[in-house]
Amino acid sequence: MRTALLVLGLMAAACASGGSPADDGTGPAPEGCADVVGAELTVRDDGTHDVAATIRSSDTGWDKYADAFEVVAPDGTVLGTRELLHPHVDEQPFTRSLSGIRVPEEVERVTVRARDSVVGFCGEVVERDVPR
Repeated sequence: MRTALLVLGLMAAACASGGSPADDGTGPAPEGCADVVGAELTVRDDGTHDVAATIRSSDTGWDKYADAFEVVAPDGTVLGTRELLHPHVDEQPFTRSLSGIRVPEEVERVTVRARDSVVGFCGEVVERDVPR
């Protein structure tokens, strides 16, 4: 009984502080994640792809902001990363591009995800078919 109360107390404290009671993906997402709210893939003449990702995040300044987005294959392989070098406090949502991504022929669909400088990858993602 004491153990159950202790666990419930720890979970309540984590939730009250804005944290997640579980870091294994089974609990609620941490507050302040960066969400991908749109993505567009285009194919270039050389067969590589460009991705334009639209991201919404709770940027507060240099202490917390969306600092990257990635294009990921279904098997988890990161096909490309765009580092975002500054906060976008007054520009929400914002769109940034990544060019020249090589997507293997067998990959038909990719996921675009964004990273927050404090809580990491935890927000909404967008999946898109790969144009050929």
